Amino acid sequence: MSKKEKFALYLPPELREEIDTVYAVDHCSSRTEFIEKAVRHYLGCLHTEQAGAVLPQAVSSVIEGRLGVFQDRLSSLMYKQAVELDMLLSILAESLEVDEESLRRLRGRSIANVKATNGRLSLEQHARRGSEA
Repeated sequence: MSKKEKFALYLPPELREEIDTVYAVDHCSSRTEFIEKAVRHYLGCLHTEQAGAVLPQAVSSVIEGRLGVFQDRLSSLMYKQAVELDMLLSILAESLEVDEESLRRLRGRSIANVKATNGRLSLEQHARRGSEA
């Protein structure tokens, strides 16, 4: 911890009384610690470069940490899903003999389906389309 310097601080009496009543609630051991926390918080707000974004650095780092955990979890789930999809496609490719022209047509139709449904496909939609054809 760095060495602290003592200096005079003039506050209105009502502000000092308010500090005296709340510094313990904020888990501070003294008025000095409370005022130091308040000043650091205010400085963090001033150093924020984006207008309107007044997140203290601590909150910002917690959010970034949570997003990192979420990203790792999502990446892991996507990897597992890709492995399962590869297994399914391998089984299908080994059991069906489909020519390349049919695959190209199917890919084009699949791309159109995904675009038309914004990626929200269901087996029921495909079954309805198949029975309509």
